[in-house]
This record gives sequence, structure tokens and C-alpha cells, in this order.
Amino acid sequence: MTRKTLAQRRAVLEKEWADWVPRLAVAAAPESNPAVRTEVARSWTRSLPTVDPSRDSAPGTADSDARWARSPLRGPVLDLSDQLRSATEDAEYVAAVTDETGTILWAHGGTVMRRRAEQVNFAPGGRWDETHMGTNALSLALESGRPATVFSAEHLVAALHGWVCYCAPIRDAQGRTLGVLDLSSTWDRSHPLAMATVQSLVIAIEARLRSEAQPEPGVRLNCLGSGGLTRDGHRIRMRPRHLEILALLALEPDGLTPDQLHFAVYGDRPVTTSTLKADVSHLRRETGGEISNRTYRLISPLWCDAVELVTALRAGDTATAVRLYRGPLLPESETPGIIRWRQYLEVAVRTAVLSSTDPNDALAYGQRAVEDAEIHEHALRLLPAGDGRRSIAAARLHAALHG
Repeated sequence: MTRKTLAQRRAVLEKEWADWVPRLAVAAAPESNPAVRTEVARSWTRSLPTVDPSRDSAPGTADSDARWARSPLRGPVLDLSDQLRSATEDAEYVAAVTDETGTILWAHGGTVMRRRAEQVNFAPGGRWDETHMGTNALSLALESGRPATVFSAEHLVAALHGWVCYCAPIRDAQGRTLGVLDLSSTWDRSHPLAMATVQSLVIAIEARLRSEAQPEPGVRLNCLGSGGLTRDGHRIRMRPRHLEILALLALEPDGLTPDQLHFAVYGDRPVTTSTLKADVSHLRRETGGEISNRTYRLISPLWCDAVELVTALRAGDTATAVRLYRGPLLPESETPGIIRWRQYLEVAVRTAVLSSTDPNDALAYGQRAVEDAEIHEHALRLLPAGDGRRSIAAARLHAALHG
């Protein structure tokens, strides 16, 4: 885009921001306008309960050095520091790397942008998640899990209307978001190649993360949020049906009779017993494990995240249960036995959180259960007055009730 075109776009967005944001603060959203992207408008709505658009900088935290020291991103980012510095100094940008909460851990920029960044606390310790700094590329990338660009008055905070930001999430080998990488500059330096630069740098960081990862020993079955089997860190390709059978046998350590397993897998469908026997035989070959015959039971030891979750729930260890519960059991499965266990685990974890007197449990669970107003209300009841995390729970509650 030419500078004239960018200026025209900025003027349109400034007008829309002035029309929308004050009204959103006290009422529902105005009629939809194509000048404001839907994801931006929704982010404004989520952010306004906790963020004043007239604030002049991001709030900070005092433990950014400690976070950076223990962050898995530290090594890969420092390895690529020359490339990151080149991308910022040559083009007059500022780069930042955050953790999964949106707290900046590392930043570097050209002289002009570094000064501008420091004025708004776009620096280590600055908190740039949606709850603390409203709509920006970092918060959108964390919220959506996708690359995000925010231009000028798309930012909720007026102090950022002179900025353009390009951001993408950084994930580990298991697909967990560890943080984001952002490149930012003045609005008139907006250029589509900036996002390509961000994404290429993220690919390089993720490649280093994979090379540093130590494989988990033994056979491991993950079936919460998604499904997969690994042996000594190497993924074993399995058919969905065989993954379901393996999960059921892991969750039933005393084993299942052929009739019980047949119903758990096929329900009332007219499937012959020979089909089940063939599936179990295939499973034995795929895993190299031993499964007893008369009563189908795993003989070889197997680590399973769903089994670990059940163990934590039975021990009353809600914090561990919440950490393990990354999502529903094999969410794509329609197998009767998996559906029954899925519902059991969902209810058990939620009940444990609502019974816990530790607000950290409700806050951690609420990060995934975004539409569960009762969880967010529970977190608010547990958090004492003056605790800054009340703003997070309040924003989530507002989104659950009005989103």
C-alpha cells in the first residue's frame, strides 16, 4: 500500500473507533460495519470490561527476568538473535517475544521504535494479553492461535493508534502455545512482507525447539484434547478405532470381557465378534504390546494421560487434574465407551474445580472453559479484593454472559 492509501485506511478506522468504543463501553455493539473486522470488534467487546482505552502504557510484572530464565523459548530466541536484530534494526521495527500469558520476555528494536516501545511498556515485563492491554496483535494471536495483524485504530488503546503490529504464535513439538513473536512499527511502515518475516522466524524458533526436545521414554498414550501414541518419543501411526480400543483398555485396568469391549466399541451395531478379534490383533501388532485373550486387558505397562487424570481426581489433586485436562477424551470419537468416559471426565473435573477453594484451579480451568459462567463466578468468589487476577475472571464472565 502507498502512504496515501494507508493514511486513508487509518482515517476510516479512527472514525470507526471513535464511533464504536465509547458506545461499547456502556451498551451493545453498534450495527456491523465492514470497516471494522469482526475479530477486532469482538476483541474490543471482550477487552473493555478490564481495559481503559485511554491508558498510556501496558501494566507490568516484576518477575520477567525469572520467567525468561526458565522459558523454553530462551535458547532458540537467543540462537536467532542476530536474525531478529537484523529484522528490526534494518527496517526500523521492534520485536518482542512473550510467554503464554502475553507477558513480554525479550524485546529489541531500532533506535526510534525502541524509544516508542518503552513509552508504552512494549518491553520485558509488559503485559500485552487482552485482559491487560486490550486488542493488539499479540493478544489476538494468543486468543485465536493464528497469526494476527492489527493496524492503527484497530488497537483498543488509543496510544497505539500510531502502530502496526504483526504477530504469530510459537508452539512446541506437542502443539502447545509457548508464546508469540511480534514485529511492530509505525503505521506508515505497514507492509505485507512483515508478516512473512514473522512467520519465517517462528518456523526457525520452532525447529530449534523440536531439536532440543528430549523424547519421553516408553509407550505413551495421549487422548485428552487429541489422540496419539508414541514410543520413546516417536509417533506411532494408528487407526482411530485402534486408538479408541487402547484408550478403553487403559482406562479399565481390570480388563473387559469380549462382550463388554464389543458393546463399548460398536454399541448396538451388527458387528461380528470376529471383527473385534481382528481389531485387537491389529492393535497388538501396531503397539508391540501384549493384550490378554479371555478378558481383554493390557499386560504391558502403558502411560496414559486420561489414566493419570483419573488418578489425580481420586487423590483429590485438583491442580494436577486441571493441568492434565487439555480437552475432552478423543473429541472426534463417537464410540459408546469413549463417549461415556468423556462425559465422566468432563463432569468430574468441573465438579472438582467448583469444589476447590484454590482460585488458581478455577482460573486455569476457566482458560479453556471460556463459556462456563459458573466457573468464572467461582473464581471471582475465591479471589480476594485487590487481587489483579479478578480482572481476568471478570472479563471471562462478561464474555460468557454477553459473548
